[in-house]
Amino acid sequence: MSATTEGIRETRRRETLAQLLDVAWALSREHGVAALSLHELARAVGMRQPSLYTYFDSKHGLYDLMYRDANTELLARAQALQPSGDPVADLHAFPRVLVDFAAEDAARYQLVFLRPIPGFVPSAEAYEPAREFLALFVRRLAAVGVTEPGDVDLFVAGIAGLVDAQVANDPTGDRWTRHLDRVLDLYLAALAPERATKASPATEAARRQRRPTKGRP
Repeated sequence: MSATTEGIRETRRRETLAQLLDVAWALSREHGVAALSLHELARAVGMRQPSLYTYFDSKHGLYDLMYRDANTELLARAQALQPSGDPVADLHAFPRVLVDFAAEDAARYQLVFLRPIPGFVPSAEAYEPAREFLALFVRRLAAVGVTEPGDVDLFVAGIAGLVDAQVANDPTGDRWTRHLDRVLDLYLAALAPERATKASPATEAARRQRRPTKGRP
């Protein structure tokens, strides 16, 4: 087999796999990620179900590919952020990537962050982009003086809590995620007070709203 023929086959394989992932995500959005059916996937792409196993070995194998696909996209968005020269501003910008990513696609969010599939554990290869994303966030925290593992966990849990509440209760709005900057300011004030010299516009706006109107008790 010539190198050219091998290259053509590999290109076709990548294209078919990309199509399978696109359709799998579409079916997950329609029916729920836990209800994804290999039979429906094969029918939607015009293949026999046994042919799917050329690309993954099981339904969990498909979920593993989807998990990696989603986290690769999230990592790419984070890596595209350009440093501003202000570590606090850079810290505020980073979790906004995660918030927007989660709000865009409930099925993707469920697979990546809620683990709705009994028995599914992502492979080390699929998990690697998620690990790299977290490492980038940890570096942003370190740049503002937050380095203790427990303090990092508090930031992660606070952001995750906002995202969970938003996706579960107001998936098309911003009732919870609009408080992201305020939560970060609160944590910075408690854990890195030397960096919390200036509140974000969101925190200042909230403070103004809480001030009593002049002339009223």
